[in-house]
Formats: sequence, structure tokens, C-alpha cells
Amino acid sequence: MLEISGLFARYGGITALRDVSMTIPDGAVVALLGSNGAGKSTLLNSIMGSIEGVTEGSIRLNGEEVRGKKPTDLMHRGVAMAPEGRQIFSDLSIDENLRMGAYLRRDPDGIRSDRDRIFALFPRLEERHNQRAGTLSGGEQQMLAIGRALMSRPQLLLLDEPSLGLAPLFVTQIMRIVSDINAGGIAVVLVEQNARQALRVSTEGYVMERGTIRMSGRACDLSKDPSVTAAYLGGN
Repeated sequence: MLEISGLFARYGGITALRDVSMTIPDGAVVALLGSNGAGKSTLLNSIMGSIEGVTEGSIRLNGEEVRGKKPTDLMHRGVAMAPEGRQIFSDLSIDENLRMGAYLRRDPDGIRSDRDRIFALFPRLEERHNQRAGTLSGGEQQMLAIGRALMSRPQLLLLDEPSLGLAPLFVTQIMRIVSDINAGGIAVVLVEQNARQALRVSTEGYVMERGTIRMSGRACDLSKDPSVTAAYLGGN
């Protein structure tokens, strides 16, 4: 589905990504691991066309070059992103936030159907659908951010730190929802500090360090790799 090759990203005089290459197969869940500052969010923003710097290299979506396209162009092509920090519209209701996720669509019946599907996926949101988003808990806001991204009906969903700052119970729920989303035929790229949880729900994984890909492989193999275990899974 997505092929990245020789990708560089620069902010002023700083090179944030260096010769990054990776493949996201159709229907996969791909974990993107690394410490803070490794370049994970920059990579997602580069894919989504929302990076504030300059990029070089190739990003091909279903065979089409999309590097440098605007976020709206990527959304039309079936890519959506739930950004780090959620970035919901705090003064709008849950319903209004979800409608904002579908603002490029012109199929009212389909939008209503997808809204109902998201409420089935996130029952808490349905219970509070008229509530201002800013009054939700952190976990509920994360559910809303994911639901809003799904309202564009993507083929590829980019999730940037969905469990950041959440209680363990919510982390488990979010990861289960990632699996449910993928079971519906949506490929997922998952940037996640909780490496153990991320690898558990992923089919493949990449490890980033200082803007480059240092390691890649099947998620089950990475979870057993001694260097990954020592750096990210609390091993010795």
C-alpha cells in the first residue's frame, strides 16, 4: 500500500529524517518504535503532507507518488491521521468533532452509517455524543481523535502516540480498538511509546534512532530481539 524510499526531512539546518525506507503492506499493522526525538512523528507528518520542513525522496501510495501533496489530497486518497496530543476541537461536541472528520465527504447516508459504526466501536462516545469534547477524559478524547480520523473512511490510518498519558486500562482498550480497526480492512501505522503493547497488536515493526531506520522485521521477532528487549521492553 505505502512505499517510502530514500526519505529525508529537514527543518532549517536540522535533518530530522535520513534516508528512511519502509513498506506498509495492505491490511498490516506496522509498529514504529523509538525514543523521543527519533523522528517517528516527523515520518508520519511527512506521509500526511503536514510537515513544516522540506522533504526529499519518494512516498508512493498504491503506486502513486504523493510526497509533497497536501493533507487534503492524502485524505482524498484514503489516508487519515490521529495526531499526537489528540488535537480535538474542545469547544465542539462529540457529534460536531466527528462531522469535522467527514468534511470532505458528500454522502450524508454514508456519514451517518459511519458515525453509527464509530459509536459501536466507542460506546462511551455515543453515551456523551452531545457533550463538549473538552470535558472528556484523556482516554475518551483519544477515542474521539481516532473516531474523527475514521470518519474520512481511510484505507490507511496513522496513529501518533495513542496511549500517551493514559491509564493502563485505557491503553489496553485503545490497543484492542487498533486490532478491531485493522480487522475491518484498514492498514495502521502505530507510533507508540508502549513498545510491548504495540508489538503485540502489530504484524511488522520498525525501530527508529536519530532519524534513521535501525531495525525492522516481524513484530513477533522484534519482541524477542535482545537489543529491542533491552531498549524498549524493560529487559536486561
